Amino acid sequence: MVNLIKIVNFLDKYLKINDIEDFSWNGLQFEGKPNVKKIALAVDDGVETFKKSADAGADMVIVHHGQFWRDANPSIVSWNKKRIDILYKNNISLYVAHLPLDRHENVGNNVQLLKLLGARINKEFLDYKGKNISWMGDFKNGAKLEDIVKKLNSKLNTKCVVLNFGKKVIKTIGVCSGGGDYKQFFEALNKKLDLYLTGDINEVYHAVKDAGINVIFAGHHATETVGLKALSRIINKKFKVETVFIELPTGL
Repeated sequence: MVNLIKIVNFLDKYLKINDIEDFSWNGLQFEGKPNVKKIALAVDDGVETFKKSADAGADMVIVHHGQFWRDANPSIVSWNKKRIDILYKNNISLYVAHLPLDRHENVGNNVQLLKLLGARINKEFLDYKGKNISWMGDFKNGAKLEDIVKKLNSKLNTKCVVLNFGKKVIKTIGVCSGGGDYKQFFEALNKKLDLYLTGDINEVYHAVKDAGINVIFAGHHATETVGLKALSRIINKKFKVETVFIELPTGL
C-alpha cells in the first residue's frame, strides 16, 4: 500500500496542475482512505464509473472529467449526491486532471495521439490563456491519410469522421484531443497543416473543402483515453500499485 497524499503530491507535481488556468478543479476532489493499493482510471466520473471502480476494489479513481467545475453548482444534491455517495460509502478517493493531462509533454492526450500515429513531435500548438495545450508533429517519410484513419479506428476503438480535402500523404499534423472548437480549427488552418486531428465534430465542412486540408474527428471520448493509459504506466512504475482502466465508451 502507498500513502494517498504521497500519490497526490506526485501527481500534482508530475502533471503540473498549477501551471495552467482551467475550468476544472484539478487535483484531489474527494479524499477517501489514507492508503492506496489499487487505482482505477477513467475518462469520465459518474455513477457507473464509481460503481465499476468499487467493484474492481479500487481505493482511488483518477479521471479526466471530474466532479467539480468552476462554472457548475458544487452542491452535493440530486445526481451529484448519487455520485459522491458511492465514493463516500466505499471510501474511494477521486483525483482529477483536465487540461494538465491534455497538454503534458510525456503522458498527455495530445502527445500520446501523435506517438500512436508515429509522428515526430516538433512544436507547441494551440494557445490557451498564454499556455500551449497541445503539440504539432511531422511524419519523416509521410503517412497515408487512409492508414492514419485505419490506425485510429483500430487503436482507439472509434469510428472517425473524415473530411479528406487535402493531401493524401500527410507530412504535418496538429492535434487537439477532446473538444476542439472553432478557435483551434482555425489555428490549424492558419498553420497550413496537412491534417488536423480532434475529437468533437464541428461544422467546418466548407472551410475545410475550400482550404484544401484534411480533418479527422475521432471522438471526444476516444481521443482522451490515451493519456490516462500512459499515466497508469507511470504510476505502476513509480509506486508498484495495481491499476485498472475503466472503459466506458460514450460514442461521442
